[in-house]
This record gives sequence, C-alpha cells and structure tokens, in this order.
Amino acid sequence: PDLVAFSFGSGVALVGLALRSWGAGHLVKNAALTVTGPYRYIRHPLYAGTLLVGVGFALIAGGWLTLALLPVLGLWFFLSYFPRKERSESMRLAGLYGEAFTSYRAAVPALLPFRKPWPAAASESSEVRSWDFARFSDNNELGTLLAVLVVLTLFGIRAATVA
Repeated sequence: PDLVAFSFGSGVALVGLALRSWGAGHLVKNAALTVTGPYRYIRHPLYAGTLLVGVGFALIAGGWLTLALLPVLGLWFFLSYFPRKERSESMRLAGLYGEAFTSYRAAVPALLPFRKPWPAAASESSEVRSWDFARFSDNNELGTLLAVLVVLTLFGIRAATVA
C-alpha cells in the first residue's frame, strides 16, 4: 500500500476497532440485555466495527484491489453474514428478554448509529454498566485487538518501505 491509502484505510480500521472494543467492554452475553455504551446508539457495534475494519483493510490495499474487495466484502456482509446473524440473535434475545428486547430492537438501528441514545438507565433492570476490561477480555476481544494492530503494523511497515 502507499502511505495515503494506508493512512486513510488504517483510520477507518481503527475506528472500527474502537467501536468493537467499546461494545465488547459493555457486552454481557446471555446474562442481561446490553443497552449501555454503544448499544444505546446501535444494536450491533461489534458487527459494525468488523465491517469498518474490513473496509479499512480494503482501502489500505489501494487501487484496483480496493475496487475489487469493497463490493465482495459488501455483498458477503449484507447478503450473507449479517442477515443470518441478525435473525439468530434477534430470535435468541427475544426469547430471553421478551418485550424489553422487542422495544429496544424497534427503537435502536442495527448498524447506523442513532443520534438520540436509548434511555439505558430507564430500560435496564440492573445497574447501568460502564466499560470494563474484564468484560472486554471475557468477550475474547483482546485477540481481535492484537490481530488487527499486528496487521496494521505490518501494512504500515510495508507502506513506509515502499514509499
């Protein structure tokens, strides 16, 4: 990659990584309906973050590779991966949390952030949770963080040596 493509693409990937990290630090799988942190604005911050990381990597590739990778990534994500995950997770969460999840799902968009936050404090039966490293780690996000940073570092080294 050239330095311009690397700079722009790594910026997009880092935003995606930050979104994933923020979400993972709030997510309590199967123990509570998570509606704090980024979940107040978007139902699937980990999936949205993953999409941004993928777009960032495609942008880093640059040129014709970007033009080839972005449509493939978009088609796979929006026609296969995300619809399947959305269906299965919505069914599971509706079964676990009933009307609380149904109301949340109706009010909070899946992937594009909502400007008005979901009123987490009023909707949660338990205390409002803040970001927690232990939760982040329990959600296996440390490996994702390290993998993305290693790949970005390798791309950065390559971009700097080619320039």
